[in-house]
Amino acid sequence: MLRGVKPLQTLLLLLFLGLALGQKSGGGVGGRPYVPSPPPPMSPGPAPAYPLPYPTPGPVYVYPGGGGSLGVAPVLVFFGLALVAFLMVRGLQRVGEAGASASVGRLRLALLVRPEVQRALRRLAEEADTTTAKGLADLLDEVVLLLLREAPAWRFGSYEAEEGSEEEVLARFDAWMLEDRSTYRETFRHFEGKRVEAPYTPKVEPGGRYLVASLLLAVRGSLPKPGALDREGARQVLLAFAGSTPFTLLAFHLAWTPEKEGEGLTEEELLALFPKLDKL
Repeated sequence: MLRGVKPLQTLLLLLFLGLALGQKSGGGVGGRPYVPSPPPPMSPGPAPAYPLPYPTPGPVYVYPGGGGSLGVAPVLVFFGLALVAFLMVRGLQRVGEAGASASVGRLRLALLVRPEVQRALRRLAEEADTTTAKGLADLLDEVVLLLLREAPAWRFGSYEAEEGSEEEVLARFDAWMLEDRSTYRETFRHFEGKRVEAPYTPKVEPGGRYLVASLLLAVRGSLPKPGALDREGARQVLLAFAGSTPFTLLAFHLAWTPEKEGEGLTEEELLALFPKLDKL
């Protein structure tokens, strides 16, 4: 990040640079079927009163020297119930803390563009159920399968990931998604059940030969650690993404550019829009 430049200013700068570069068409599909985690359990109140396990039909006589009284039993029952309640609360708190960690990852792949791939991505985006976690998990699986089959066409890639609470991870997800959308002219979008399509005239250039797919995933639990990417690393990240389930998936978004058939990014456009790509 530029020194002295705030995140919002940096984003606006990226948007301006994207427009200045003459963006190509682009599409996006995804959603956030997120339900906030329940708050941690409160401290237990007084233990409920239960009938004593022995009859008390009459007064209890206490004889000098001890030994005839049953008055200690209610105290033991009370402390026993309080101890059980305390242990249950501690156990629930530990489960909540263990499940509070979440991760967000973004994998970008630049591959040689083919009209068949553009058509396949558009078809998946149109048919996807973007309102449920299962629909998004199914979409993710199909996208991963498509990209794995196109592995010989991979040329560049990058991967980044962060961990935090679910709220922090979703905030990063939104920021990265907005950054992805700023790299192209949005000609198709299907997000959380809403579809938008914009008129657009394809910009066909002789040197256009690349398509970039950006997979953005937020999950409960861990994702592969970030770092320099090679072909095997990209494959492992794709498989890890596909390993998410409707129960762990918090949000998913696929962005790709160019979206219109006939268009392709030149190598200059590719490296200008995505400067952190590693050669695969």
